[in-house]
Amino acid sequence: MKIVNILESTRPIKSNIRNAYIDFSKMTLSLVAVVTDVIRDGRPVIGYGFNSNGRYGQGALMRERFIPRVLEADPASLRDETGDNLDPHRIWACMMSNEKPGGHGERSVAVGTIDMAVWDAVAKIEGKPLFQLLAERYGNGQANPRVFVYAAGGYYHPGKGLDGLRQEMEGYLARGYSVVKMKIGGAPLAEDCERIEAVLKMLAPGQQLAVDANGRFDLPTALDYGRALSQYPLFWYEEAGDPLDYELQARLGEAYAGPLATGENLFSMQDARNLIRHGGMRPDRDWLQFDCALSYGLVEYLRTLDMLKDHGWSPSRCIPHGGHQMSLAIAAGLGLGGNESYPDLFQPYGGFPDGVKVDNGHVHLPPLPGIGFEGKADLIAEMHALAR
Repeated sequence: MKIVNILESTRPIKSNIRNAYIDFSKMTLSLVAVVTDVIRDGRPVIGYGFNSNGRYGQGALMRERFIPRVLEADPASLRDETGDNLDPHRIWACMMSNEKPGGHGERSVAVGTIDMAVWDAVAKIEGKPLFQLLAERYGNGQANPRVFVYAAGGYYHPGKGLDGLRQEMEGYLARGYSVVKMKIGGAPLAEDCERIEAVLKMLAPGQQLAVDANGRFDLPTALDYGRALSQYPLFWYEEAGDPLDYELQARLGEAYAGPLATGENLFSMQDARNLIRHGGMRPDRDWLQFDCALSYGLVEYLRTLDMLKDHGWSPSRCIPHGGHQMSLAIAAGLGLGGNESYPDLFQPYGGFPDGVKVDNGHVHLPPLPGIGFEGKADLIAEMHALAR
């Protein structure tokens, strides 16, 4: 058995929304199909993947370096020990051959997207949901398909005032979410506090609000916001400063007693380890948001989880960024704390399989082979069009 082709298409996910740092008016992503010669139900097994929003499509890197390395490799070198399936770790090593350490920016997204498609194919070849395969290989053997999810939104949008923000959040809560998230840092502090208070007044007991600055602040501004946010019962205060400014994160943690969250823009185990070593993160209350689709894929994410364990962190403190089904599968298989969700944004790539509803802040994943993309009609239509 072997990989016979790897296809990439750069797709628009543009929107007029913005956060504190960027707008999404020209945002793209890469959609990837890994085509194998394994036949199931009369058709070849194809694994699919795509990168998370917020980083652009990486088709050029894939076509110039990573796809050719896989297709030119001896197929036997990419199989697992049984010879009956692909080995994601060997494929990852093949993609990263002749690559220097460091530089975890665009390259990590290209590799992570292909890696997602490889894992989808591997689980489909085994005829299992990816979350069950992960539980058996790397977990305790028993997956938990009930996963916590929160609704990410609250972007700055032209013409959207407090009434629009309230209406958006009401929609998320009505769909069963218990935690909602909104953007801060794209308006003056007093205006952001007004926006926060408008949402907090809507929440019922058991419902919470998280806020996200998208790395906008320098240290004085992060501390100013921290002092203002301390008056609110927030689920977390996310990514106050530059993701590589570990001193800022540590100083903020000394001054702000509430939960902090960061990590979505750290794209390697080594950068994640530096956050744990030097960022003052507190394993009893803070949250880690590393996103496998942006950070070299699940092969690297497994290394990150091992590192966290060595430093006394539970995987339950990880709630990945990105809102995609790959992280849902990892959460269900390896006991993460949950996953981000974009109920209305970045479609058809965000969201859950058709028919999956949010119940008290959780979803229950159906036992679909692979990652489960085939259960989402609008998404799998895009994927089938690429594979054809």
